[in-house]
This record gives sequence, structure tokens and C-alpha cells, in this order.
Amino acid sequence: MAISGNEKLLEEFINHLAVERGLSKNTCLAYQNDLSKFSDFLNSNKLLIIKIDKSDIRLYLSQMQDLSRRSLARNLSALRSFDKYLVTKNYRRDLACADIDSPKKEHILPEVLSVDVVLKLLDLPAQQSLTGARDKALLELLYSAGLRISELTQLDFADIMAEEGLVKVTGKGNKERIVPVGRPALEALDFYMNRAWIKLAGNKRPDALFLNRLGNRISRQGCWFVIQKYAKELNVKVYPHIFRHSFATHMLENGADLRAVQEMLGHVSISTTQIYTHLNKKHLQAAYQKYHPRA
Repeated sequence: MAISGNEKLLEEFINHLAVERGLSKNTCLAYQNDLSKFSDFLNSNKLLIIKIDKSDIRLYLSQMQDLSRRSLARNLSALRSFDKYLVTKNYRRDLACADIDSPKKEHILPEVLSVDVVLKLLDLPAQQSLTGARDKALLELLYSAGLRISELTQLDFADIMAEEGLVKVTGKGNKERIVPVGRPALEALDFYMNRAWIKLAGNKRPDALFLNRLGNRISRQGCWFVIQKYAKELNVKVYPHIFRHSFATHMLENGADLRAVQEMLGHVSISTTQIYTHLNKKHLQAAYQKYHPRA
């Protein structure tokens, strides 16, 4: 097999993930990005994927020590999946990744905006313009429901249940959940849907809730630009997922039940949600230090 066979098998594996396992486009792209680095390593060392062993895997991982432990673990996870696929399809006899330990996970607490900063951000969009009305609704809903950016962009007009104060969200693995929406977000959505959306949609009348200037569904990148526009006005570091982190943290700080937050976020395991309890403890410690006379 020529060296180009490495790329051929990688392409076959990515197609398997998309078609047979039904993974999302973004997940497949993540696998492809990580495994392309491994393919480059194999080609530069004149190695064939079907003939490598664990020493080659260890050599590859040793050359990636500048990555964070989380990135290293993700790369190894992708390698294990690819390795298992090759054995299943009889390209290899044995697993090359067997007995290779994953690096210990870093316990990195997510960044969170203060309530004051969030409120200032939400007040920035000018609803007099079409895009301003859209941006106001977009930011309000992102924070009010704790949505992932991919969930936000996938929302259709029909997913907003305004009378019930709810939004139907399609999360990871196409799992649907119903999330409450606060009054300010509902008011911003009502203003946008009844005034700006109609004009942005024009004659197209698309299903999508959030539209760009051309009347098409707004992209993840488009949302990123919207958020950065207002973050620059406040001179703060903001990225889409920080609204989700802030939503969860502020809910817990104000006494919300952990299980309820888990359900609203769409986390399969409560251990994923528990990271926000560490942030909550930091908040409690800061309050203690500030207000207790004997702190």
C-alpha cells in the first residue's frame, strides 16, 4: 500500500462516522482535524497505518506535548476510534492504542461573566434597526435559555412557544428538550419576530428563526461576529459559550436545583453540570470574605 493509503483509510473512516454512526458535521470535522495530524506524522516517518504499533503511537503523542492535556486526550480518543475501526474492518489484527493511558484531565473552571456585564451586553443592541432587533433577541435567548451556539442557529420560528414561555431545543445527538425562557427574552423575541424577522425574510419565508441580512439562517460564524461586535463596545472578552456558562452559574448562585440546571442545559450526566458548583463555591467564598466581620 502506498503512503497515500493512510489518507484513503482516514477518509473512509470519516465517511463511516458520518453515514453509519450518524455523527454531526462538526464532530466529523473535529475527528478529521485531529487525525489529519496523525496522518501527517505517519507520512513524514514513512509509516503505514496498517503496520504501526504502540511504540509509534507513543512517539506521535510525545511530539504533541505542547498541547494541553485536554487536547492530548481528545487526540488519543480519536486515534482509539480510528484504531478500533481498522481492526473491525480487518485492516489490522491488533489494536495499536491498547494499553496507552490517557493523560489525566485538567480541571479547568469555565469562564463566567458577572451579572452586571451580562446585563450591559444585553442592553447594547439598538432595536430600531433590523439587525439590532435580531441581535437583541439572539443575545437575550442565548443567555435566558443557556443554549449552545449550534442549538441557537438551528432554531426554527415554530420552536418558540411564546404563550407558554418555552423554547424547543434540539441538542447533541438530536435530542430534544424544552427550556423555559425569561420575560425580557420573550419580549425581545416578540419585537424581532413581528417586526424585523418579516423584513429580513422578505418573500422567502424561511423556517429559520434567526436570519442574516440575506434572509438566510444565520451561521455559527455570523453569531460569533454579532457577539464580538458588542463585546468590543464593552471591551470585554466574550465568546458564545460563555453565555451558557454564565447562565448555569448564575442559576446556581441564586439557589437553583442542580438537577433542574442539568435538564435545562441538556447534559446527559450530572457530573458535567457539577463543574458549575465549583464556581458557585468560589462565589460563596468571595461573599464570605467580603461580608463576614471575622473573615
